[in-house]
Amino acid sequence: MTPTLRIVIVDDHPMVAEGIQSILENYDDVEVVGTLPGARAMIDQLHTLNPDVILMDLNMPEMGGLSATEIVLEQRPGTRIVILSMHDSPEYISSALNHGAMGYLLKDVPTDEIKLAIDTVMRGERYLCTGAQGSLTPKGGGVRETLTGREQTILLQLAQGQSNKEVALALDISVRTVETHRKNIKRKLGISSTAGLTRYALEHGVLQGTGVDL
Repeated sequence: MTPTLRIVIVDDHPMVAEGIQSILENYDDVEVVGTLPGARAMIDQLHTLNPDVILMDLNMPEMGGLSATEIVLEQRPGTRIVILSMHDSPEYISSALNHGAMGYLLKDVPTDEIKLAIDTVMRGERYLCTGAQGSLTPKGGGVRETLTGREQTILLQLAQGQSNKEVALALDISVRTVETHRKNIKRKLGISSTAGLTRYALEHGVLQGTGVDL
C-alpha cells in the first residue's frame, strides 16, 4: 500500500490555502496535515507536522518563502518545497530554485497540476508549471550566479536597508554570520559599499516588484 504523503500549505491568504486543501482532499494518497498563515508558524511546527511536501507562498509578511525554504532544508533536508506565486519572471523562478525549492507553481494553474507537482518532486525531480517554464531563461555566466541562495537572501535584505542585526533576527542566525556573508557577497561582486550592493540589486532585478522580501 502506498504511504500517504503529508502536505503542509503555507499562505497568508486563507481562501488560497483552503482552495488548495479542498483540491487535495480529492486524492487518497495525500493528507493535508496543516494550513498555516505564515512561514514562522510553519517553522515552529515543522517537526510536529513532519511534512513530506510544503506548498509555500513566495511573498508573505515577516518572512518570505525563500528565507523559509532555506531554514526548512537546514532542519529537514528531505522535505520537498513547492513555491506558490503570482510572479512568472525569470528572476523569481531562478531564485526559488537556487534556494532549494523543487517546484514552482503559478497560482492560476489548473487544479490537477498541483497534484502533478507533488508527485514529481516526490520522485526527486523538479517541477515548473507551464507558465514558469516559458518564463525561465537558461542561466548565463553573470556574476550573480556565483552567490549562494543564502547570500542572495542576505543581499536582498541588505539592499532593502536592513541592518546586520535585523537580518540576523529575520534569518535566525548570528550577527557574526551575517557579517561573514556580507563580506563574501562584496568580495564576489567586487563591491565595497552598501550603496553599491543596493545599486547592484536594482540593476539585476533582486528588488524587482515592490521590494517585499522574496
